[in-house]
Amino acid sequence: MKSMVYQKTIFDMSTIFIEPGSLYVVATPIGNLQDLTPRAQLILQQVTLIAAEDTRHSRHLLTHFGIQTPLQSLHEHNEMQVSQQLLQRLQLGDSIALISDAGTPLISDPGMHLLQLAHQHHVKVIPIPGASALITALSVAGFAANQFVFEGFLSAKMQARQQRLQELRHETRTLVFYETPHRIVDCVTTMLSCLGETREMALVKELTKIFETVYRDTIANILTWLTEKPERQKGEFVLVVQGAQTPEIQLITPEVENIFLILRAELPLKQAAKLTSEITGISKNTLYTFGLNQPS
Repeated sequence: MKSMVYQKTIFDMSTIFIEPGSLYVVATPIGNLQDLTPRAQLILQQVTLIAAEDTRHSRHLLTHFGIQTPLQSLHEHNEMQVSQQLLQRLQLGDSIALISDAGTPLISDPGMHLLQLAHQHHVKVIPIPGASALITALSVAGFAANQFVFEGFLSAKMQARQQRLQELRHETRTLVFYETPHRIVDCVTTMLSCLGETREMALVKELTKIFETVYRDTIANILTWLTEKPERQKGEFVLVVQGAQTPEIQLITPEVENIFLILRAELPLKQAAKLTSEITGISKNTLYTFGLNQPS
């Protein structure tokens, strides 16, 4: 019975009608070629043109499935010019599929300008869902996924990378980053210094490929794991970081305030906060922040 239902599904899929003048946003595999959906295969076979990030890379995928549709490169260096040309073809009735090198287009990949033009000129945009490294990694990391922040690739420059991670240090939602093999150690090292060595993280690499790895531990232990064996630094990475814990709300009572102000009159702010914390049990960070807001 299952076989009959599956065959009927494939038969129904073969009757897909390509809509003239439409832009199809098609997800492609992130590793395992079997993750290209039957619907995506038929769309790529039937459209007039495929806009691809790297035509050489995409040609291997298309050849595997016997797809001979013409390709047009669309990457970060020619996106503005080529998008205008593609818009003109769409307006003349051509159907175009947009794909990236791997996964779902526009997720840290080119294509935004083309989509903006399509919407501005009322071109129909049709999503063909499939693989996404972002969602795949998030699904296996084991952190809260009802709310998360996707940051894509952090800056290759250390100062900018540090600044962004410091800005995210107190973000309570799960954080997701992409990273390349030649920057993975530098990235995790910066995370260690900015987010703390005990913050939990899942390192996910080579998704759906032979050497797929999902390793969850503290940032400190993950950095050790990466540097122990250089071969572990190979592949394409997704880093899923546990959100910051919501700080406990502690009230400054009049009694605590009185103790703090007496000590503050004789001691530097940091020391007064530390001693008041030891006496009252109130967090020294809470007291320090309280002290910063007091008139000098």
